[in-house]
Amino acid sequence: MTLIALNKPFGTMSQFSPHPSRPTLADCVATPGVYPAGRLDADSEGLLLLTDDGPLQARIADPRHKLLKTYLAQVEGIPDAAALARLRQGVDLGDFVTMPATVSPIEEPAWLWPRNPPVRFRAAIPTSWLELKIREGKNRQVRRMTAAVGFPTLRLVRVGIGGLDLRALRLEPGQSCEIAPEDVGLAALRPDRRIVPSARQVKPTTRRRCYKI
Repeated sequence: MTLIALNKPFGTMSQFSPHPSRPTLADCVATPGVYPAGRLDADSEGLLLLTDDGPLQARIADPRHKLLKTYLAQVEGIPDAAALARLRQGVDLGDFVTMPATVSPIEEPAWLWPRNPPVRFRAAIPTSWLELKIREGKNRQVRRMTAAVGFPTLRLVRVGIGGLDLRALRLEPGQSCEIAPEDVGLAALRPDRRIVPSARQVKPTTRRRCYKI
C-alpha cells in the first residue's frame, strides 16, 4: 500500500489523464498506480492525498468519515464580526446549508510560497487572510462560503487533512512525500518520510527528506 501527500500547485488538475490546457498530477508524481483520495480544484493549492489502495481512498474521501480539513483563504476585503459569525454558524448556499466552520482571522503567512501567477492586486480593495476548518468538502465549498458572506476568496490553500499538516511536511509546490495512514489521524509525523521530487524537475533516483518544523 502506498499513501502520498502532495503539495498540489496552483493550476494543476487533480487527475493523471491528460488535459488540453493545464498540467496534471502526472507532472508532479511519478509513482505508478496511485490516484487522488479526494480532489482539490485546479485554482486551489496545497495538500492532496494519493493512494493505490481502494478502501483507504474511500475512507479518506468519503464525506461520512468527516476528516477535518484546514484551509488558508485570502479574501477580498476584511470580514467583520457578522460575517465571521455566519461562517461559524453555517452558511445557506441555496442547495445546502454548511456545517458550522471554525474560522479565525490570521496574518498573511510569512512561510507561504508565492503564487504563479500572482493574485490580481487592486489598490482600492484590501485583502485579508482566514484560517477555516471544515468537515465537509463539497465542490468549491470554501469559496462559496466566503462569497456568500460578502468576501470572495482570491487564493485558497489547503494545509491540513485530519492530523496531517502541510506546514510540518515542508513540501514545496509539486513535491510529494510518502506517509503512513496513521499520519492522517492523531499519530505524530515521523521524520523519516521520503520526499518524491517532481517528475519533471529531478531524476527519480534523487532523494530528499522532510522534517517537522
